[in-house]
Amino acid sequence: MTGAIYARYSLDNQREESIEGQLRECRAFAEKNDIQIDGTYIDRALSAKTDNRPDFQKMIKESGKWIFDVVIVWKLDRFARNRYDSAHYKAMLRKNGVKGISATEAI
Repeated sequence: MTGAIYARYSLDNQREESIEGQLRECRAFAEKNDIQIDGTYIDRALSAKTDNRPDFQKMIKESGKWIFDVVIVWKLDRFARNRYDSAHYKAMLRKNGVKGISATEAI
């Protein structure tokens, strides 16, 4: 199985170092679950209250190219804070045959 990692931190209360922690945990999750990471998408200092995030949009677009089977996030709130956006983009991923997975939250 192939995967991509999406990591993000907002201006509010996180720092650049939090990206490294997210990537470390997502990579460990991938290794434990035999997922080969083929891409990493990172948005720095951008809130998930909006979908105006360049790497997030790139990831959504590339999910339609069958490059990866799953998108791994550290926590689901990295993906979206807004319920509508969360449902909308998860549906887009599903439509493209891609599953969204949290490395730290069992759902």
